[in-house]
Amino acid sequence: MSRPRVEFLWWEQCPSWERALEELRAAMSDAGADPGAIELRRVGSERDAERERFPGSPTIRIDGEDPDPPGAGQPTGLLCRVYRRDDGRASPLPDPDKVRAALGRALVS
Repeated sequence: MSRPRVEFLWWEQCPSWERALEELRAAMSDAGADPGAIELRRVGSERDAERERFPGSPTIRIDGEDPDPPGAGQPTGLLCRVYRRDDGRASPLPDPDKVRAALGRALVS
């Protein structure tokens, strides 16, 4: 089983980053991956946001890919990210099914 690179990017003013990190750790544990291997990166400035191509907090990347990618034209910067569920609802958290599926793919590749 390969070890995927899992990055968690967050902005401290976003109220949902802690819950998103808890959910990511649980998903990694459930998938048999080490939650302690998550690369935590606080995005603290607009310069950091630009460098990271940061579409808002929280953002997860698994092997460089966003499991719940932002739509076209999504701004980057120090902001709270809004995710769109398949049924059209807005959420401050990424879709857990998409995160788990991406982890599963990364663990078998």
